[in-house]
Amino acid sequence: MSAVVDRRRYARLSTAEVGQRDAFAYWREMICATFVRLAAEPVQSGRFSGSIEHVPVGDVELSTVVAGGQHVCRTPGLISADTEAYLLASIQVEGRGRVEQDGRIAELAEGEMAFYDSTRPYTLHFDDPFHQLVVQVPKHELWLRDTRGLTGRTLSTGTPGAVVSAFFRSLSETVATSPDGGTGLVPHAIGLLSAAATYAGGSAPPREAAEAVTRQRVLDVLRRNLFDPQLDADAVAKACNVSRRTLYRILDDEGVATRLRRMRIERAQELLAADRDRPIGSVAAACGFETESGFYRAFRAATGQTPAEYRRRCGTAGQ
Repeated sequence: MSAVVDRRRYARLSTAEVGQRDAFAYWREMICATFVRLAAEPVQSGRFSGSIEHVPVGDVELSTVVAGGQHVCRTPGLISADTEAYLLASIQVEGRGRVEQDGRIAELAEGEMAFYDSTRPYTLHFDDPFHQLVVQVPKHELWLRDTRGLTGRTLSTGTPGAVVSAFFRSLSETVATSPDGGTGLVPHAIGLLSAAATYAGGSAPPREAAEAVTRQRVLDVLRRNLFDPQLDADAVAKACNVSRRTLYRILDDEGVATRLRRMRIERAQELLAADRDRPIGSVAAACGFETESGFYRAFRAATGQTPAEYRRRCGTAGQ
């Protein structure tokens, strides 16, 4: 049995599809079909298991990898057999990993990320079972000229890497359940990745890339604080260390109040559909509405339905 991936489509591969005797050989085929030509060896003999969930979003490929310990190598011979050039980023979700390229070693713990370039040799080390999200983008799509200074460097919490990691993890989950859900985010995704890459290389990112990171930071602040009815433009600007004018510009002139109202309604829709027994007043409070009547008015203005009507229709659709 051979591992085959149409990289333009969603795919899920697992070593469970073959017998244990052939598991690691099949795993090698899986990673080569999903990424680039690679050599790999398990860290220990015996049972091995691994799975890959591949989610394409335009030119961006997101692959969730869960597997046992192994060492992976990209050699000059394997590079010469490929024609495409990619920049890849490993985002550690669980466990630990190491990325080695261009004479540097990036040690990865949960939430950290590192870049590597498919056109030069690299190695990936996982001494124990691990869970990663791998982002893969054609190099010509990025705002980068030379990647030699940015590979094999750890982007940890407190850097743009943390913002980018959180975005791609959320994007992967969204697109896996709703394939068309991330199409409009491709330019934003590429901008974020470019910003993180230039930061890793010690350079100031282009204006477009820097604003992509700031925009994502603003959206993260809004999302984390939807429940707070006192949240306003001043509080968001202060939390993100930007001016109100910058805040308005990066939200595409929509304004904080309008964007916040839309995000609150979207969150309310999720809660209403997920728990049909939850009191509507509780949903309103969880989404930052000070009164139930205010929530009713805002919800109806945005959706054309009352919260109760929306919940009933969700229940009918699920039957």
